[in-house]
Amino acid sequence: MTEKELDTRPVDPADGVAPSTPRRVLDVAGALAGLVLLSVPLLMIYLLVRASSPGPGIFRQTRVGQGGRPFTMYKFRTMRQGVGGLTVTANRDPRLTRIGKLLREWSLDELPQLVNVLRGHMTLVGPRPETYDLAVHYDPGSRWIFDHRPGLTGVSEVRFRDFDVLPPGEEVDLVNYIERIVPARVAVDAVYLRDPSMRATLGALWDTVRHILGFSVPPLEPSAPAKPKTAPKTTPKGDAGPAEETGSAA
Repeated sequence: MTEKELDTRPVDPADGVAPSTPRRVLDVAGALAGLVLLSVPLLMIYLLVRASSPGPGIFRQTRVGQGGRPFTMYKFRTMRQGVGGLTVTANRDPRLTRIGKLLREWSLDELPQLVNVLRGHMTLVGPRPETYDLAVHYDPGSRWIFDHRPGLTGVSEVRFRDFDVLPPGEEVDLVNYIERIVPARVAVDAVYLRDPSMRATLGALWDTVRHILGFSVPPLEPSAPAKPKTAPKTTPKGDAGPAEETGSAA
């Protein structure tokens, strides 16, 4: 199959499935603590990004939020401005700056999303916040993932890698991403979302810390990738939200 043959269907907005009250309390406490404790490193990273290449220090992009509703996600910019390319990026992408490679390696580019967590657009642990230009290609069996609030980290972020489903050396192009990576990653996220308890949430956060520090976190191979319970679809009045921002995803 080629990119032109991929099915395209818009993401319908709905109420979605919000995190439980204990998880929301953890989100607010964790985001506030992170922003206060990391205020100096956040400023230093921002200045390094600005000095490393022309462009803003913070990258803003519209992503798919809870129930398919759009929100503006923040990241430290890791890519050069004005350079086109695939929407799907990899660690060896030539568009990455030197600072950007290091930020991605240590997952430091994600730290501004603590603001998204504090504002309720994201949660500490959840599925990946997808872009709309990729989300429109998701197959019907994977679209339930958009019911849930996206996470700063998640089970699939630390316990799933592209090479778990792709042979060595095979390119992560759009077709491979949609047809092979997305279903496998969604199945891994389903393991957590079937029972997103505080214990499972704290376990995912601990796995994230271990992963960032370089410790081995074994991949998760779900034996029953059934989707968790989702919220009823209720389409609100008006448009779903603003169109996705143009520019290279960082």
